[in-house]
Amino acid sequence: MPHRCSTSTNRRAGLLAAAAFIAAARPVQAGTATGAATEWTQLLNNGELVSLVGQSGEQIQNQLTQISQLAQQIETQLNIYRNLLQNTAALPSHIWGEVESDLNQLRSIVDQAQSISFSMANADDVLQQRFQSYANFKTNLPKAASFSTTYQTWSDTNRDTIASTLKAASLTTDQFDREESTMSSLRSMSETADGQMKALQVGHQIAAQQVAQMQKLRGLVSQQMTMMGTWLQTEQTDKDLAQARREKFFNAEVKSIPEGQKMEPRW
Repeated sequence: MPHRCSTSTNRRAGLLAAAAFIAAARPVQAGTATGAATEWTQLLNNGELVSLVGQSGEQIQNQLTQISQLAQQIETQLNIYRNLLQNTAALPSHIWGEVESDLNQLRSIVDQAQSISFSMANADDVLQQRFQSYANFKTNLPKAASFSTTYQTWSDTNRDTIASTLKAASLTTDQFDREESTMSSLRSMSETADGQMKALQVGHQIAAQQVAQMQKLRGLVSQQMTMMGTWLQTEQTDKDLAQARREKFFNAEVKSIPEGQKMEPRW
């Protein structure tokens, strides 16, 4: 008997729970024709709500995708701006060396004393003044005293020109160490340049150094040519003077020798 009572009690509890679930699922108007229609309408509305929620999820997903793409575009633009800033950044300092000072020293050292230098604006006039032509010697042959002064001028001009040329060569040799230090700094800057602008600026400075070296080389070559020209001018003037003297000697008027006094005894 106790076992049957327990089973009956369980059945009742199950029936009550099912009735409560059905009652909860039905609206207040349950039991009428319109009440049944309202239940189906509510079910359809719930289905549409689920569909709307699904569509909203897709829209949110699309918006998230667009935001992600926009973030990537912004990051790309920032990288472009960063590269622009890097490529347009100027060098913190410029290394030009002492080019102007070196060229001024070269220009001044070859223009000393009686020397003829490539920097003289009136070099032609000086040459014509110091080294007379053959025509001048024919009309105005120097005497002993004047020729001594003239020859001294020739000697001083040649010696000073040779000395200034050697000093210029020595000066450029002394500048090698300083120039190599400048080029070493430029090479280091070229290797560490982190942008197009910096690389271009380093290349510009190296090109300027090359121009400076060409200017110094031109100065040395010009002074060497000046020295050779001065020496050749001296040689030619010496030949012209010798020729003028020879012509004067051979073209001199031959005078008759006067008769000597007769030796007669005097008593």
